Amino acid sequence: MPKRTDIHSVLIIGAGPIIIGQACEFDYSGTQACKALREEGYRVVLVNSNPATIMTDPEFADRTYLEPITPETVEKIIVRELDQMRALGVPVDTPGSQIANRKPQIANKLVLLPTLGGQTALNTAMALHRSGALERHGVEMIGAKAEAIHKGEDREAFKQLMLFVGLDVPISGTAHNLEEARAIAEKIGRLPLIIRPAFTLGGTGGGIAYNRDEFDELAKHGLDLSPVSEILIEESLLGWKEYEMEVMRDRADNCVIICSIENFDPMGVHTGDSITVAPIQTLTDKEYQIMRDASFAVIRAVGVETGGSNIQFAVNPDNGRMVIIEMNPRVSRSSALASKATGFPIAKIAAKLAVGYLLDEIRNDITRETPASFEPTIDYVVTKIPRFAFEKFPQADPTLTTQMKSVGEAMAIGRTFKESLQKCLRSLEIGRSGLGGDGKPWRIGSEVYGDREILPRDVISRKLSVPNAERVFFIRHAFRAGFTVEEIFQLTKIDRWFLTQIKEIVDFEEKLAGVRN
Repeated sequence: MPKRTDIHSVLIIGAGPIIIGQACEFDYSGTQACKALREEGYRVVLVNSNPATIMTDPEFADRTYLEPITPETVEKIIVRELDQMRALGVPVDTPGSQIANRKPQIANKLVLLPTLGGQTALNTAMALHRSGALERHGVEMIGAKAEAIHKGEDREAFKQLMLFVGLDVPISGTAHNLEEARAIAEKIGRLPLIIRPAFTLGGTGGGIAYNRDEFDELAKHGLDLSPVSEILIEESLLGWKEYEMEVMRDRADNCVIICSIENFDPMGVHTGDSITVAPIQTLTDKEYQIMRDASFAVIRAVGVETGGSNIQFAVNPDNGRMVIIEMNPRVSRSSALASKATGFPIAKIAAKLAVGYLLDEIRNDITRETPASFEPTIDYVVTKIPRFAFEKFPQADPTLTTQMKSVGEAMAIGRTFKESLQKCLRSLEIGRSGLGGDGKPWRIGSEVYGDREILPRDVISRKLSVPNAERVFFIRHAFRAGFTVEEIFQLTKIDRWFLTQIKEIVDFEEKLAGVRN
């Protein structure tokens, strides 16, 4: 299917200011998309409130608006751009015009691409849709239709859709006020409970409630921060294994998995705050294929016609039960990681799919021979580790929860998980040369310990039992103090395979120390 010839201008909404949960990954994606669309001959109009981004450089868009990303501002920009198109001699196709069905087809449409600017762009596009502004001005939403965005982002709608297609979801309920939230908590019947606000980014407003007071506080906070005053209250999946799938689909219903990602940390830690590994390391081929088929069922059911989506799963390590956690019907933070891990430019391909191309019509930039419909395969391991800056936020709680707290991340590639983990830890720029063995001291509260000193077991247990930014380092200390893989698993719920890999690093460190001595 060739590209659409009825589109004259594409309006892209950026992600706005860099904040926790919405960082430069969306600038990376937006820049790719702007370049791809201009290569195809479309006029690109960009709206972004952040002048410090790469995508706002003059060469990436034909016109750039440094304006607040609000529905009112974007509607004014739409009106201005339609006037600009008329000034250029374009017979603009708007409601009531007589040229909508004229043949041959001419480039006379302004379309909106909202899937590249994170949650900010999606929320703005949905507000424009609900207000009737897009219909009023004849602007079509491409990449993902409003109905698909609603199904993917609205917690209750997504839950019912997953049940309809036969996929398991956590026991949960949706509330719009505190009374409804309390009723759902009573119905589920056990604490802790996980609270997830609708239409927010980075888990903003969410958290884990361990008692009734925490539940009321988190429910109120989540309702306040959700643009539609809606929260999902679900059973605790703490300790379950978490996985992500980056999926792409085109208009002909071709679906491909771009990258599979496994979270090192179990459920209960936001995926943006978790160490992640690609490809998935601890599933059998049969389990992976089940998850792959489920991903395709999800993207089809939600109705994302073109582009990429991020789908998150949880698996109970005790019995293998798999549930769907959520879906992002857009280019996400994980999409940037998947792009760099596989070399597959997700945002670029998503932009081309949005304007009509099929996956088998787009050439793979890496192989230069195969089309984009071939699923990428990698013979190496990619590890991502988040970077925290709690020293700059002394009032912040350093415990990692379902609300994202990291301010950046490092990524490394290695032939094995051990190699990529060590490289990534060095890349964090926190003064460490890997897991340890660099001779630098460790400060825990007011106590200072030498790098080769054996830490007290109670100190290690406290550090392992609560998710925190330094937990991976204390796994090393635990092995050096004589903890077994099973003991550490019971404290952390980190998969035994990952713990065994770290133990092998520690064993090798001890071997090297013996040679040196």
